[in-house]
Amino acid sequence: MLENTDSIIFDLDGTLWDSTGTVAKAWQEGTNQVDYVKDRVTQEDIRATAGMPYDAIYHKLFPSLPEDKAEEFRKLCGKIELEYVHKYGGDLYPELLETLEYLQAKYRLFIVSNCQVGYIEGFLEHHNLLHFFEGHQCYGTKNRPKAENIKDVVADYNLNSPVYIGDTMGDYEAAKKAEVPFILADYGFGTVESGWETKLEKVSDLMKLF
Repeated sequence: MLENTDSIIFDLDGTLWDSTGTVAKAWQEGTNQVDYVKDRVTQEDIRATAGMPYDAIYHKLFPSLPEDKAEEFRKLCGKIELEYVHKYGGDLYPELLETLEYLQAKYRLFIVSNCQVGYIEGFLEHHNLLHFFEGHQCYGTKNRPKAENIKDVVADYNLNSPVYIGDTMGDYEAAKKAEVPFILADYGFGTVESGWETKLEKVSDLMKLF
């Protein structure tokens, strides 16, 4: 299934980096600016929402907020999150740079994530990775499921034999719906028991696989 691969589409969180520490600090700053959210936002809270569409995360973490307050809080935290991600970045997984350099010489590289607009750009710009990726798509662009965004990237860039690499059941299900082979980043946040073509114990395993 992987022999004819011409392109690789990556999930972001839990696959290329771990930004949960930065995002948790950003959201905690948001709670400090309002009087209707009392709970602290922890790194573990952010990890627990891995793979979910951006808007759905707020409903999971703050289910008691009225819709108007939830929307207000989402916009506030979203703004702060982008500022923090651009300023502080996140933790790149070990040997990511070497792996991307190796893969770029042979394959076209892309990112599809369930994040807000500007988040992927923060990842790319803070860590100077923009030159590795030909394109990217996210949930915030059209508020569409990840499977549809994967399909868009495949169609927009005329990909013939892409694979999708992610770390959660949501990633696996999206790849399946998009009819794209799935590779599991087993070092990430989620658990996928079966259905993947192969699994990675670390990012650099891609240099052996491809």
